[in-house]
Amino acid sequence: MFNPQLLTEIRNRFHHVDNCPYQGKRVFFENAGGSLTLKSVVEVNTHFAAIPDNQGRDNPASHELVRVIDKARKDIKLFLGVDNGLVFVGESGTELLFRLVRTAILGAEKGGEVLGSTLEHPATVSACQRWCEIGNKKYVSIPHNDDTAAITPEDYEKYVTPNTRVATIIQTSPVTGMGVDVKKVVEAIRSVSPDCYIIVDGIQHAAHGALDLDDYNIDAFAVSAYKVFSKHNYGVAWVSPRLSVLPHDKLDGTAEDFWELGTRDTSAFATFSEVVNYLDWLGSHFTDSDDRRTRLVEAGKAMSKHEATLVDAMCNGVHGQKGLKDMPRVFAIGGYDNPYREGLVSLAVEGVPSAEVVTKLNEGGVRTHVRKNDYFSGNVLIPLGMENCVRVSMCHYNTIEEVKLFLSLMEAIAD
Repeated sequence: MFNPQLLTEIRNRFHHVDNCPYQGKRVFFENAGGSLTLKSVVEVNTHFAAIPDNQGRDNPASHELVRVIDKARKDIKLFLGVDNGLVFVGESGTELLFRLVRTAILGAEKGGEVLGSTLEHPATVSACQRWCEIGNKKYVSIPHNDDTAAITPEDYEKYVTPNTRVATIIQTSPVTGMGVDVKKVVEAIRSVSPDCYIIVDGIQHAAHGALDLDDYNIDAFAVSAYKVFSKHNYGVAWVSPRLSVLPHDKLDGTAEDFWELGTRDTSAFATFSEVVNYLDWLGSHFTDSDDRRTRLVEAGKAMSKHEATLVDAMCNGVHGQKGLKDMPRVFAIGGYDNPYREGLVSLAVEGVPSAEVVTKLNEGGVRTHVRKNDYFSGNVLIPLGMENCVRVSMCHYNTIEEVKLFLSLMEAIAD
């Protein structure tokens, strides 16, 4: 748990941490729908939005834009924990995953299978189903465990074959909040199909812990910027050297591994550098190392520990306030003692529609979100026989006091 002084400093670096410009004072437990935004991101975005120049010109402004973008590419690789390959930005994390999946499926050896799971977001599932049909490949979806609301390397081992050409992995579910051991899943896949192209959806996990793509041994990774303290309208992707040169959309005459289409938005790169700067600052409180990558890793570890404390308080109670597990009418997807959970609890209250729970929480000053049995969440809710649930998602800038307020409101709702 962060000490009070550091937590205050952290919260001061974000906009609207405890106050909504349209509602007034409120607790923000809707981080899985998009994190709070760093104040520095807004400042830098405003600056670059006013610059009329483009990259590639012989003038001081253009030279500076190129410098900012080149620096950001290095910052992004440092954040991801990867040295090789290339990074680029796109419309969103979802758009980038569609491009990555399409390229892998159409560029992989003919025939065979594409492997995914029922825990995944439509960003990968919809893309795999569409391009498998066009690319004449079979899509295989591994069922996740309904009790734990997670998926394991052992689950992948049961389905991977030597003919698995492409595999997708979600690092953390935005519906259940359960994380996946990417490294061990990759090892399970490569032990049977060593040349498989492996694509990871890191959108939900990126704001909740350190990343280490070099250690994962994957081929592609995507993040949505607005889920990790930045702004909407762009995502960040990384591709391995071998996937980067598969046939893909690009301008004629450009390099074989050229992925960017059109003039770059310098603010997208610059604002992501601000995210990395913030994590560098945060990590400096937990290590004396002069190595920037070390500080980023320590920031990820510290965020994870802080959020684990918040989850424990939410489930088990805090400062004399009853926890969710002691509220008989409250059901939590995945249970309460779940080692896979990352800063998120999805729940339902017996006899109270989830939409009504969200409304009552909102009236009490706590922002949450209802997840419905639709294309975003039906993969999790349908097997449980649930029409909807309430998603309560925290981040490292949230406090124990905010959890206590939430629990007091939940107790009244459940009673």
